[in-house]
Amino acid sequence: MRALLLVDIQKGFCPGGNLPVVDGHEVVPVANRLIDSGRYDLIVASQDWHPEDHGSFASQHPGKTVFEIGTLSGKPQMLWPDHCVQGTEDAAFHPDLNVDAVHHVQQKGQHRHVDSYSAFRDNDQDAHTGLADVLKEKGVTELDVCGLATDYCVKFSALDAVEMLPGVTVRFIEDASRGISPEGVAAAKEEMLAKGVEITDSEAIVAAA
Repeated sequence: MRALLLVDIQKGFCPGGNLPVVDGHEVVPVANRLIDSGRYDLIVASQDWHPEDHGSFASQHPGKTVFEIGTLSGKPQMLWPDHCVQGTEDAAFHPDLNVDAVHHVQQKGQHRHVDSYSAFRDNDQDAHTGLADVLKEKGVTELDVCGLATDYCVKFSALDAVEMLPGVTVRFIEDASRGISPEGVAAAKEEMLAKGVEITDSEAIVAAA
């Protein structure tokens, strides 16, 4: 059973959104091509889904500005612009993404006092989203991961997949992802490779379909 995990391909992370990734919109046609390739038995999409007073927002920390390091529940926390607030346009999937082909949407980041980059669990690694159970129940043996952003939510989702889905082959699709910074992307790739995540691209996947 082959599955594709599309990480946070939302308006908020694309140009015009509240926390845009440079060229984030460029992943959409690549993701659609992967969806249409016929290679995958299961398509899953994660969705950042924050309450409006989420503790990772700089607006909730008087005197702090975005992209400063603050604290959340006593731990260091990057402070973000308000983004992907539940029910807003910013939280919606990119309008060109083929969401009709998605079998399961996994929302995350709903707990005010902890951030959640990974589609599988929060940053404290205490509260699980349930996605691992969904994939196990479906009998997934191969999981390809891509989306936004490589050096945050994509990386942590891939790393958690390796840990929480033992025996499953996990691959990162590089050209279907974009990152916050070149340095962050390079470090993320090294970290993923070190933990057993394979790196591939959409051309190889479509050719093998």
